[in-house]
Amino acid sequence: MNLLRSMVQRILEYDSLANIGEIARRYFAMNAFDGVLTIIGVLMGNLTAGVDNPKIVVSTGLATSVAMGVSGLWGAYLTETAERKRGLVELSSQTLTDLNDTRIGRASRVAAVVVALVDGLSPFLAAMLVLTPFFAFGIFPSITWVYYTSLGMALLTLFALGLFLGHISHENLILYGAKTIIAGVVSIIISLLLGE
Repeated sequence: MNLLRSMVQRILEYDSLANIGEIARRYFAMNAFDGVLTIIGVLMGNLTAGVDNPKIVVSTGLATSVAMGVSGLWGAYLTETAERKRGLVELSSQTLTDLNDTRIGRASRVAAVVVALVDGLSPFLAAMLVLTPFFAFGIFPSITWVYYTSLGMALLTLFALGLFLGHISHENLILYGAKTIIAGVVSIIISLLLGE
């Protein structure tokens, strides 16, 4: 219990030094949004192509989700590490002190890891949530129902992300939810038009 409390205190300290929470929250919202919209594209591509084998949809969705996760994790880690090293070098030159082995240096390294994990996991988990009906396809009367349920889950997930963003901005939650759903509906419509 003391170890857990110590870790939480250290993370809170690093957050105050490196602004981890705000950046991670931003990455979470952006990349979960990307994950849902990407999976909508995968679903619509399979639906318009007439794919009626749920295993194909799941394998395509999993491959896409893993690629998004790896891309987010790797890209965010490299980007955050580079940006934070640059910031640490600038601060070191201003203070005429090597800050690498200080709390600020450690906070900077932890921030890069946390942000990379959030960036990689959020699109992957959001996409997996949307694909959930395909893992239980046997309870549905037909594959069409699975597609529609999955697309409905995608729109609900987008709405939930909109509520989250509305809460952060202290603005109208329903309006933000509607804005995110519109993006999903536009993606569905464009996919339908392309599939004709």
